[in-house]
Amino acid sequence: MSTTPHQESMAQRVDLSRASWNRLLGVNHVVLWGAILVGVLLSALYFRVMGRLVTEWWHDSDTSHGFLVPPFAAYLAWTNRDRIRAAKIEPSWVGVAVIAFGLATLILGEYGAELFLSRVSLVIVLTGITLCFGGWYLLRELRFSLLVLLLAIPLPAIIYNQITFPLQILASKAASAILPMFGVPVLREGNVIVLPMMRLEVAEACSGIRSLISLFTLAIFYGYFLDKSVVRRTLLALSSIPIAIGANAIRIVGTGLCVQYWDPDKAVGFFHEFSGWVVFLVSLGCLFAVHKALCLFSPKRVSQ
Repeated sequence: MSTTPHQESMAQRVDLSRASWNRLLGVNHVVLWGAILVGVLLSALYFRVMGRLVTEWWHDSDTSHGFLVPPFAAYLAWTNRDRIRAAKIEPSWVGVAVIAFGLATLILGEYGAELFLSRVSLVIVLTGITLCFGGWYLLRELRFSLLVLLLAIPLPAIIYNQITFPLQILASKAASAILPMFGVPVLREGNVIVLPMMRLEVAEACSGIRSLISLFTLAIFYGYFLDKSVVRRTLLALSSIPIAIGANAIRIVGTGLCVQYWDPDKAVGFFHEFSGWVVFLVSLGCLFAVHKALCLFSPKRVSQ
């Protein structure tokens, strides 16, 4: 029975599609079903943990950037798929020990009511599974994707509080030093700025930790997509820390100026909330400027 050119073209497309999927998977059916089984077991084991984490992302604006992290980690693995498929597979028994340590961390976090431990245990278990079934070469190709997942996990309260209060003091000191330059008399008492019109407290929510964590995460994303240099990516991520701290101090200065020269109620209400978004956009602009400066002053390789 003869076939038409159209049918032959369709058959070739089907063959190419199957070949593409085979290259994409790069594994046999036994390994594929094993991966599915491991995925189901992990889903059952971490269903409650991940449910609480997603709920926190949704309700807490400080951690809402967590929704972007898993897709970004998956994208990292996808863009590196050729190197992952080419990695030498040498399963290691060390992975079993890492998995056991991750499960012990999960149990400790669940029974000790420490959310951070139960959440970070997932990254440890994923690392152990990679080592156990793939080995060190595969882990080397996936290490950045696994490390990025840590950005989606909120800091534990004990560390969060240790960072927040120094940031409150730093922001209040900076604002107290800048406001007199604009004719505003200031008396600082700890994290409280006493103005002629009212007392302005630099509360925990105004410490700048929210913008610092979000800006640091976005700096990592920005550096990965728009720069190939590891050094510039690292410097860009580190520069987000002083940028976020400085931007928060400017926000507090703006609030103090509005209290003194405009309306105290509007200053601590509408302006304080609105300025948060404006200052964050300015921080993104500063991040972009730092990247351009790094590209401008970085030594260029001279082609032979």
